[in-house]
Amino acid sequence: MLRFMSVGDSQTIGSAGEHTWRYRMWQHLRTTYGGPFGIVGPRETLYDKATDSPDSYAYAEPDFPRAHLAGWGEGWIHMVPLIQEAVRAQRADVLLVSLGLIDLGFYTNAEQTAGNVRAFVAEARAANPRIRMAVLPVTPNIRARSDPPFAAAVDSFNDLLAKAVADLGEPRSPLLLVSPPPGYDIHTDTYDGTHPNESGEHRIAEAFAEAMHQAWGLGGPYAAARA
Repeated sequence: MLRFMSVGDSQTIGSAGEHTWRYRMWQHLRTTYGGPFGIVGPRETLYDKATDSPDSYAYAEPDFPRAHLAGWGEGWIHMVPLIQEAVRAQRADVLLVSLGLIDLGFYTNAEQTAGNVRAFVAEARAANPRIRMAVLPVTPNIRARSDPPFAAAVDSFNDLLAKAVADLGEPRSPLLLVSPPPGYDIHTDTYDGTHPNESGEHRIAEAFAEAMHQAWGLGGPYAAARA
């Protein structure tokens, strides 16, 4: 059985009342993946804005495998110390990673964030030398429209991320740089310029799904899941 684990920040954990792109990905895999698979991770909850804590189970559709490793306000810097144990304990085979916006906004510059990417990969492989990782670049949010230094940091990090993926990829543990979600628009695919709404959830899931299908032969075209 192939075990998928989503690793991410607020865009991945989602907040109370949302489906999340994790749900959209599960729907896609259930429809297109031809073998047994599992959704794994040490956490299950959503972030609750009312309590300012990740303690909500109020999914728009609660009846799906909700496991993940994601946190509101967490980035590469937070996941490096957690990923080895999470991969080992959950026996993860494929990581779907969407991180970096928080790091660049509050914790580390582009070069430091890229260093944490490399540390993350090493830690994940320490738990599973054959782990596969699909990594989504940072999608510029509303802040990047009004803060040129932040926008430049996002661009710089995405360049460094592409280099890290190219440098660190190896046959037994492939790394995949996911193309940005096609047609993603912060005005129509988010509810606040950062966090995905329903269409944004589909676009993020589609980006991961198409990348894995084209590079690894996993699943099928995302449109098949929407049909």
